[in-house]
Amino acid sequence: MQRQKRVESRRMAQNLMIAALMSVLGIMSVAAGARAQAVVMAGNYQNFDVLNNTGGPTYGFEMEVHGVSAAQLTRIFPSNWNAGVIRYGFGTATDFPGGVYVRWIAPWDPATGQFVTYTPVPPSLTTVPGDSCWTLGMPNTYQTAGCEHFGISTTYNVNPTSIIYRWLVADPANPGQVMPASTNVSLPAPIWTVVPPANPALPPAVVAQVEAPPAPQPALFGDAQWVKVYKMELAGKVDAVDQLVGDNPNMVPENAAQLEVNWSLLQADPPNGGNKRQRGKLANQGNLGNGNHAVVRRYEYYAYTGVYDPVTHQALCADLTCTAPSPGELGDAIGAQNAAANLDVNALTVNVVGAGSVSSSDKNFSCPNKCYGVYSPGATITLTAKPNSGSTFSQWSGACVGNASTCTVSLNAESSVSATFVTPAGGGGGGGAAGTPSYTLSIGRSNPGTVTGTPAGTDRVLNCGNACSAKFVQGTIVTLTATPPAGKTFASWSGGCSGTAPICALNMVKDTSVQANFNK
Repeated sequence: MQRQKRVESRRMAQNLMIAALMSVLGIMSVAAGARAQAVVMAGNYQNFDVLNNTGGPTYGFEMEVHGVSAAQLTRIFPSNWNAGVIRYGFGTATDFPGGVYVRWIAPWDPATGQFVTYTPVPPSLTTVPGDSCWTLGMPNTYQTAGCEHFGISTTYNVNPTSIIYRWLVADPANPGQVMPASTNVSLPAPIWTVVPPANPALPPAVVAQVEAPPAPQPALFGDAQWVKVYKMELAGKVDAVDQLVGDNPNMVPENAAQLEVNWSLLQADPPNGGNKRQRGKLANQGNLGNGNHAVVRRYEYYAYTGVYDPVTHQALCADLTCTAPSPGELGDAIGAQNAAANLDVNALTVNVVGAGSVSSSDKNFSCPNKCYGVYSPGATITLTAKPNSGSTFSQWSGACVGNASTCTVSLNAESSVSATFVTPAGGGGGGGAAGTPSYTLSIGRSNPGTVTGTPAGTDRVLNCGNACSAKFVQGTIVTLTATPPAGKTFASWSGGCSGTAPICALNMVKDTSVQANFNK
């Protein structure tokens, strides 16, 4: 009991120190949020693989999450999965002032006086696992791999300010109890912020910043480590923490083409001095692509095993720049952090179907060349449809309706508008007159959901649950609507349709395939 009190006291002191260190970042995050009225951070996900580098067996793991309460955690891996996919089963959350402890702990068997399971020492610490450390990612090697997979997600617009990771080892003074290992796991998680663009028609910039662990003494540099970063953007949002596993290439970047930072050295400067090389932070920033709603980054961490200054503990890289490990400087793998940020953007997407264009009174739109704009909530945008020579404007769909050439949209949420143009050769649905070509529209789905389509001027409706293809006369305008099942969401179109708006209009001038992608 006394030992547990000492541990909790030590943690409380650490919490106060970290809260002080993070106060500046907290102010920056609030200020950014105040400016970014058109952008909302709509959820934060941390999913990671970590190698047991303690040198002995471990009996659990702990995340010390600041800026979040237990009530604000939407999932703790393995959440709705079978508890048996990792050896520790479901995790638990315990609040402390300013944050929450999330723990996974091995059961204790009082009959045998032993823990039921443990994480062994890995056979090798040379590489970060390419597959996630759980039974589905490593079906044949998980039990002996010496690594684990953990993760959490937070509720809407709540993001951790910092996270500390620890292996849990057996407490020799209290059989059946665990205590933190002597050193924390250096697996920094990014702090996400969104910077609104100076031009409201441009997408926002999403910043992910990782920080090196603080130096152990005011006069010394902290321990150094190597990190490489991969990045991808997603049209849909990440809606489950278990999507961010290392063997899910559709959601997690891992290949060379997605490499954002090849190598960077993280090392905290002394708080009261140092040369201020800014190696204690790594910030990655980029504008979120048009129509995308999530940014995913994968951070792979390795120990630095090069030379340190014997007095200051500053890393003295052989290449003098510390931009890539030289021979002898790349040490044991620590783990991989998969992190995602979802965004809700008060944006308008315009789609043009057929031969024509759409412009806006504020000059932000000139579609099909410029078809995306970000606005402050409540903004109104007047759109004008202009057909090309030999074409006529048919109709609006989405946030605009009717067949008048102009339309005004009041934007208080992400919206889309489609403008459909037809040529005189266009006809109705069905077989058509002799000599007029017909084309096949094929509709597919990823995951359960319904796609309905209404050709212009007819009462035919396609239901993709029953018939997923039909023929239409050249020039027929088909409007498709994707409807997800209850409790699910529509992600995006692919093929002949694109974007994340659930409505798409097509001009049938060739055989066309469309797929509606629904989230699981």
